[in-house]
Amino acid sequence: QVQLVESGGGLVQAGGSLRLSCTASGLTFSTYTMGWFRKAPGKGREFVAVVSWSGTLPYYADSVKGRFTISRDNAKNTVYLQMNRLKSEDTAVYFCAASRHDYRGTAEDPYDYWGQGTQVTVSS
Repeated sequence: QVQLVESGGGLVQAGGSLRLSCTASGLTFSTYTMGWFRKAPGKGREFVAVVSWSGTLPYYADSVKGRFTISRDNAKNTVYLQMNRLKSEDTAVYFCAASRHDYRGTAEDPYDYWGQGTQVTVSS
């Protein structure tokens, strides 16, 4: 049974930082593309960042480029999202997702597995 478990969310002031983690089990983590998405109140789920199985070739949404960094540790079956210079508009539930495809786009369809999400709230 595949599980993706996010952690690291919380309440932070604007301008602050958080690091999200997503630990996977039940799959060969090192062969999966890993992505982060988020869903803000009243909005649809949107792409945030993606990283290839090797940890190279990260790709970011324009709204987070230069502030967020995605990385992974295949030895720990974990993908991270370092979020700096947070803004109130970053407030959302953040989800990690795993895709068996070599994929660097923004769509949700290629992802096979999803976590339950972790809440990030940025106060202004």
